[in-house]
Amino acid sequence: MAQDRERDEAQNVALCASLSVRWVQGFPRQNVHFVNDSTICYPCGNFVIFINIETKKKTVLQCMNGIVGVVATNVPYEVVAFSDRRLRPLIYIYNFPGLTRRTKLKGNVLLDYTLLSFSYCGTYLASYSSLPEFELALWNWESGVILCKKSQPGIDVSQMTFNPMNRHQLCLSSPSAVTVWTIERSNQEHYLKAKSVKLPMEDGSFCNETDVVFPQSLPKDPIYGPVLPVSAIAGLVGEEAETFRPKDGLYALLHPTMHCWTPTSDLYVGCEEGHLLMISGENLKVTVLNKIEDGPPRVGRNFVSPVTMAYQKGGVLASGIDGFVYSFLIKDTNYKVEDFLEVEGPVEHLMFSPSYRMLLIQTDKGSIYIYTFDEEPTFEKLLAACDGKFQATDFITPGNEYCMTLTQSGEVCVWGIEDGACVSRIYLNIPATVLACSPSSLSAAVGTEDGFVHFLDIQDVESPHSVHTAYLSESPVQHLLYDQRGMYLLVGTSEGHVFVINAKPSSLFQILGFIEVGKGILQISTVSPLETDVVEVMVLSPLPETGRTRLEIFTLPKILPQVSASFADERGRLRDAFIHKFVYEIEHALSSAVLNFQSNRIYGFCNQVPYICSYLLPEKEHSGICILKSYQKVQSKQYGPGMLSLSPHGLWLITIAKCGILCIRDIHTLETFVQCRSHSHQGHGIQSVRISMDGQSILVNGKDDSTLVNLRWRQFGGNLANEILEYSQQLSTYLKNTMDEENDYLSVAKKDSLDLGSEPEHAINENVRLSVDSLQEELVKVDNTAEIPWIQQKSQEAIKNEVKLFSNKRKEIKRGIKALAKTILDMMEENEAVDNIAKLEQQEFGLDLEELERLHDESEEEVAKCFHIPCVVENFPMKERTDEELKELKRVVQQKKIEAECLKLQKEIVEVQSAITLVKKHHEEEDEEEEEDGTTKDTNLPNYLLGSLSTDFRVHTSLLSSQLELHSREEKINQIILLKDIIYKVKTAFNSEFDAAYKQKEIEIARVKENNVRIQEIVLDLELEESIWQPEFEDCEKPERTLIVESTEITAQRHINPWQKAKTELLVTREMERLLLSRGPNTRRRALMDMMGGVLEVKKEDILRMVIPQPAFMSKPDALWSEEERKQFKAYEKKVKELNEERDKYRKSLETEMKKLQNSIQESTQNFDEHLKRLFERRVRAEMVVSQEELKINNLVFSLMLDEEISSREAFLNNYLARKQEEKSQTTEAIRKSREDLDMYKEHYDNLLAEDKVLDRSFKKEFSEIPSHQVDILYKLFKRRPRIHKQKVHSDTTSLVPFGERPGSGKLNKDAFAQLMKAMDDLDSINNMPEGLDPSVWEHFCMTRRAKVENEQKVKQKAAGLIEMVAFLQRRTEDDEKVQHEIEKVFHELILLQEDKVKFQLNLTIQILLKQGQVELENFQLLLDYSDAILINKNIIEDLNSVIRTQGQKKVASMMESKEIHKGIFQIEWEHKKMEMEMEDLNQKAWDIQMLFFSRDRQKYLNEPNYETLIAIQIGIMEQTIAVLDKTHKKNVENCKKLLKKLRRCSNQKDVANYTLSCNLREELVAVSERKDICNAVGSTLTCEKIAKERYENMMQHQKLTKISKEQAEQISILQAEVERLRMKTFPALVQM
Repeated sequence: MAQDRERDEAQNVALCASLSVRWVQGFPRQNVHFVNDSTICYPCGNFVIFINIETKKKTVLQCMNGIVGVVATNVPYEVVAFSDRRLRPLIYIYNFPGLTRRTKLKGNVLLDYTLLSFSYCGTYLASYSSLPEFELALWNWESGVILCKKSQPGIDVSQMTFNPMNRHQLCLSSPSAVTVWTIERSNQEHYLKAKSVKLPMEDGSFCNETDVVFPQSLPKDPIYGPVLPVSAIAGLVGEEAETFRPKDGLYALLHPTMHCWTPTSDLYVGCEEGHLLMISGENLKVTVLNKIEDGPPRVGRNFVSPVTMAYQKGGVLASGIDGFVYSFLIKDTNYKVEDFLEVEGPVEHLMFSPSYRMLLIQTDKGSIYIYTFDEEPTFEKLLAACDGKFQATDFITPGNEYCMTLTQSGEVCVWGIEDGACVSRIYLNIPATVLACSPSSLSAAVGTEDGFVHFLDIQDVESPHSVHTAYLSESPVQHLLYDQRGMYLLVGTSEGHVFVINAKPSSLFQILGFIEVGKGILQISTVSPLETDVVEVMVLSPLPETGRTRLEIFTLPKILPQVSASFADERGRLRDAFIHKFVYEIEHALSSAVLNFQSNRIYGFCNQVPYICSYLLPEKEHSGICILKSYQKVQSKQYGPGMLSLSPHGLWLITIAKCGILCIRDIHTLETFVQCRSHSHQGHGIQSVRISMDGQSILVNGKDDSTLVNLRWRQFGGNLANEILEYSQQLSTYLKNTMDEENDYLSVAKKDSLDLGSEPEHAINENVRLSVDSLQEELVKVDNTAEIPWIQQKSQEAIKNEVKLFSNKRKEIKRGIKALAKTILDMMEENEAVDNIAKLEQQEFGLDLEELERLHDESEEEVAKCFHIPCVVENFPMKERTDEELKELKRVVQQKKIEAECLKLQKEIVEVQSAITLVKKHHEEEDEEEEEDGTTKDTNLPNYLLGSLSTDFRVHTSLLSSQLELHSREEKINQIILLKDIIYKVKTAFNSEFDAAYKQKEIEIARVKENNVRIQEIVLDLELEESIWQPEFEDCEKPERTLIVESTEITAQRHINPWQKAKTELLVTREMERLLLSRGPNTRRRALMDMMGGVLEVKKEDILRMVIPQPAFMSKPDALWSEEERKQFKAYEKKVKELNEERDKYRKSLETEMKKLQNSIQESTQNFDEHLKRLFERRVRAEMVVSQEELKINNLVFSLMLDEEISSREAFLNNYLARKQEEKSQTTEAIRKSREDLDMYKEHYDNLLAEDKVLDRSFKKEFSEIPSHQVDILYKLFKRRPRIHKQKVHSDTTSLVPFGERPGSGKLNKDAFAQLMKAMDDLDSINNMPEGLDPSVWEHFCMTRRAKVENEQKVKQKAAGLIEMVAFLQRRTEDDEKVQHEIEKVFHELILLQEDKVKFQLNLTIQILLKQGQVELENFQLLLDYSDAILINKNIIEDLNSVIRTQGQKKVASMMESKEIHKGIFQIEWEHKKMEMEMEDLNQKAWDIQMLFFSRDRQKYLNEPNYETLIAIQIGIMEQTIAVLDKTHKKNVENCKKLLKKLRRCSNQKDVANYTLSCNLREELVAVSERKDICNAVGSTLTCEKIAKERYENMMQHQKLTKISKEQAEQISILQAEVERLRMKTFPALVQM
């Protein structure tokens, strides 16, 4: 009862307890923003973190609906906007520094906002969303409404900024495009209009792009149909056709990375290729700025493209990936790069403070630097980021001062618990995975992906260092866990090994062994009560193949370090019997499980369903696998895979899940008594949670949001706090001695490691000395086995022992494997050495005979050659037609037969109807129809119209449609199928003929072989040295023969084994014995050989070999012969003569027989050659037919393709027209609405203006009661307006801020109006009242003047709005006209396309066979343009000829009639003369009429039927003349300018020459004067010559003047005549009628 009451009290206290955020540690992944001049902010997980630059104090704003998306700030209003990342996200706007929510913006975005941007002054907020909307929205954030929005599908924008000088201009840039959006406004209506910037190519030049939708320069092809755009050829009909370009037409453009605005509303754009662009804000003209190199190139710099830019006066600050900030000094179209600042890492973002006194620099890792522009610039680090996201975290024992974090790159940081300040860092530079702090010593363990465990000494939190490294295995370390008392460190790897390590540093972190469990360990849980000597360990692993979960529980005794050798086998595996290992299975999947402190119950978090279950462990021991049933089940509101952990005292069950909610439950009831949402499911929830030993602090680490949250309790007390504090004190007391000893050991080890190599000055215990020496050896000495994992070392030791046992057997197997490998290598080397024709491919060592046979059947090609002439005939390789092709052919044939039957029935119906109408000629028509039917059945299309010679191969072509009737797509496809069938039949027909010829050649070769046997016998009998011609098949005719090895080809002697040789000899001996026994006595055989030569009858063939034996006496001389011997010699000669005669006769018969056989062979082979020659011609003709049919197929395929292209083009134009018509309706509706709004607004403006005038006019009437002089004074005061003094900006601020004064907005207008009203209060003061005026009148006057001022302000605002609305309407009208022009253009294009389509469908391309030389023309010229040619039927020509004959006969008859009429011509001549005389009279009258004065213009007006066209032509001619004159004038001006420059240069030269001559003239004058004096002194000897010269010059001048006067007189006479002519032209002509 007492326990229940305490539990109830604890629950009541727990209901009041809650968790709050103490601090948040995280680093910016997005751009950092200034909220004001001294505060920055950035998003981090579920929080927005604010940092005061001066005090470095952090403030946290939590987003309660999930992870924070994008953030934007508005400095003038001091507000912060951010979005949450969830389904249908919202935008929240908070005030700063109050952090109160000002408004909430709800749009139609489905997934996420990617960019937010405030206008500098005003209430505009722009948002951009990516997938699936790609929507740009413009908000009025004060009222919380969307003003307008526009979507641009498929475009991901990387940066969005407002123009600081114009809030109606917005720039969006992506890696492939830059777009400038203009916000157009009409009263309350807003409209977004985009203009894309035409970017240059990668080399900085611009390309001239053609219009893809309506190309103007497509070539015309009169033969093959219309030439269409590439989009139609590609088959595109949607919006993608408007931007489609083939690969050859694509140009690599520059890729923008960052942009910034300038005070002149221009844009600077940095590109990935290193170019800097300047874009004009007015016409969006792009200028590529030139880089000026004024010094040596920077060595070791990787600056290629600006990643970020910030504008400053005279240029921009930019930074790339090399860690330098550069200053770009821009002047005109050139810029110079200077080094500005060096940072530790690559810079990701640059931003100036609002006052431009500070520059914020953000690195790619998230570190933030502040550069201050003072008299002495300062550069300091505001925020030092960790290298990567937090991988793990843990408290440093006891957990009330410091904690540790680990990043993926191996950076370990120590943080203070109270303020979250970074105390120290250590870089391990390894891919780390997990971290755990030891409860029994100030040490920590770090697990890596390489299988290492690094042990850190953290006694001095300001300088932690590594003291030991254990290489366990090659698989990554996934779990590190100390038991509650810090005796053992359990290490779990991905391969399913759990290593047990002694956690005490004094044991040198000895590896005690490992346990094998299931792969993919999910969790390791330990129970180590203070009162026991064992550690209970539970390992959770999945069973994915069965959907179950396995639990393995084992016990580690306290004495394990002393007896580890006996507990483990040779490979280091702990024996199951010694550690009491038990295996359990749960029928469903768990994501986490923990063991309670009593070791009798397991708590599990279900993976598939949101339940937390508890399972009771059986008290009795068991063998095998035990199935656990759930004992208690509680539904959890957390979703996603979760994790369970116990508090240090074991009474709290802490649950975390993917939803990001932390729940703390009572271990007995599993009810939640406190929860806190520190992360969200968008960041994949919480990765790990750690609670301090006293339970006062909780560290929560996010999985993917890189956020570490420290939670603290609020209203924490009672039994809830007492229980854990009591346990914490007990555990601290228990561990105090152990921790002191181990820490002392670490201190000594650290001190000795610093003094390596020196003698120790202090004497300590012998055991400690030995252990310290061994630790130094571990730290300093590099062991050869350090690179081999511990488990592998153990395995190698065990393998060595096994190798010793089985070494002989192992060597024997190795020898066998080496022999096999050598044999295979020898075979492969031999294969490489043979010829290419005999070489096997690599894959042919595993030959697939079935596949080779299938390929051989598909591409079987045979060759036949002639015997005597070089003629080779090949058959057609045939592929077997597929079932689909045969099915399609059957369908087409059936369809054609049905069509033929339908046509026949229609004909019969027509014939019956005609027979009913024409009864009299019934029999004649029947006969004619039968004849026609017979002709149609018996005849096909002629070859010249069929287009091929397929009928020569007896191929049925009656199903083919006429080439003149192939109009529809289906007919063309059916025709292609039938043509393919004809090609197949032609090839099959020829192949059958080829097979017959091939078999004939085999027969001929066999016949020749038979005859050659007899010829060989005759040659042998005649003993002739004549070779016998033996025909054989060549390798090309039988290629499979190449792979067959004949016995005659083997030159080497066959290898025979000894046993085979002995067996052969034994068989030969036995056979000889058998023959000898079968023959018996050989007397008869010997007699036959002696008497008859071994035969009983002499054959005719043996005559040539017969020899008559000479008598024995012929060896003696003739003189010694007897008479009897002479008779015998005569008989011998007679026999020889008879034998020779018989031989001659037989020889002649043999020669005759041989010639006959040879002639027979020659004749048969020549006949075969002639047949094969004819077959070759047949082959050529077959190829001709196949080519003709393939040409027809290609023409049909081309027509189908062109038809598809035309259809695609037509569909695209229709879709484009529909879009334009829809756009037209939208623009029309916008114009209508704008006009209505404008009319209404103008009416309001006119009313306000009228009210203002009424106020002005009614002023004197309202004050008519007071004297007139006072009214005048008041009227002057009524017209008086106060002057508003603008606030002077400090000069230093003005010099720093490049944008200066920015245009006003609604807020600034309100502020100005408030200042005006405040100034009006000063004017309304009683001190400004004229003397003698009644105060009541003054008050009424002040009210009237204030109303007038307010009305004037309204009029000004309305006038500005009116101007804006008129401009808006004008722009909408221009857009409407542009769309209308596009629609007209599309209509015109559709009409042209339809004409081309009809022309293409009617103008068919047919194939006609023509005989060479059949048509001969004189002066024949080859024409390729048949655009005016028409293909007509022969019957039409014949009918036309008959018509021509008829007309000719009619013409002859008419000529005869004209001959008769000719006689009456003389009778008409006098009438003709009469008419001529009348004509003369009429001509005279016409002359008189013409003499009347009419100007040429009037005459043209009367005579010309198309006077306006003539005038237009004259105007065009005059305009062209003016243009030519203008061009000529400009050219003359340029020539005159050039001439003027030349004359000026000549003038300058002449001036110089004149100056030189003037100098020379002075000298000459002096000389002349001297000579004159001399001449005067001498006398006037040359006076006569001088007088004559002067007279001659006067005469020449007189002649010249006379000539000039004559020319001027002639010109005057000409001008007078022209004047007279012009004067007479203007006078009317008074001619007498």
